[in-house]
Amino acid sequence: MSGAYIGAMRIARFTTGEDPVYGLVDGAGEKIAEITGDPLYTKIELTGQTHLVDDVRLLAPVIPRSKVIGIGRNYADHAAEMDSDVPTEPMMFLIPNTAVIGPGDPVVIPPTTSEVHYEGELAVVIGRMCRDVAPEEVSRVVFGYTCANDVTARDLQRGDGQWARAKGFDTFCPLGPWIETDLDPSGLSLTTRLDDETVQDGTTADLVFGVAELVSYASRAFTLLPGDVILTGTPAGVGPVTAGQRVEVEIEDIGILSNPFVTP
Repeated sequence: MSGAYIGAMRIARFTTGEDPVYGLVDGAGEKIAEITGDPLYTKIELTGQTHLVDDVRLLAPVIPRSKVIGIGRNYADHAAEMDSDVPTEPMMFLIPNTAVIGPGDPVVIPPTTSEVHYEGELAVVIGRMCRDVAPEEVSRVVFGYTCANDVTARDLQRGDGQWARAKGFDTFCPLGPWIETDLDPSGLSLTTRLDDETVQDGTTADLVFGVAELVSYASRAFTLLPGDVILTGTPAGVGPVTAGQRVEVEIEDIGILSNPFVTP
């Protein structure tokens, strides 16, 4: 494999109306070269077919076989706006993989909640089965990074006292638009827009616990499998979103994840 696609190393999952396939997106985010196989598990080869990104439907770039691990209150400014202390260790929770959707897919607000919030986040995609990974070895097990919206039913989060239901509804974990495999995650700008208005404007430089610490910490509790996703937390500016609105999460050097919100 050669050419501009290798330099970009953006892995997308998409469909042209047939079964989902993977592709390599060029640096401009305009073209996608179709590949064979699943890049998390098998050797990949270019098929020779190229599509315009605008002509395909992008899907969630990964559907975790096992789990999505969320991290709570990992930005000091977000902890403050929630009237909470910054945790002394990463605060982890699990999200079912059935919550995952892709770019453009609608987030469905269930009738059991009246207070749904957006939370723009950097997501880490695991590339190798691992356990008890030292922080200095984390780069060896990370496949890449994508954008996430950790949608939360805030009223249920407060009422339940634990977060599985509030963050785990079907469609509550948008991921995309693709996985960037060649990226330094330590100082990326993260912007969330609600109907084109900027509501979150942060940087991953302000993570309380960085990517290496989070992956290492999670691996001491769970065996991490290829395709597992770790959400790294959200900066200040979270707030309500209602049906008919659209949320965009943009992360520097990755791209834009955009999803409309609807009711059933």
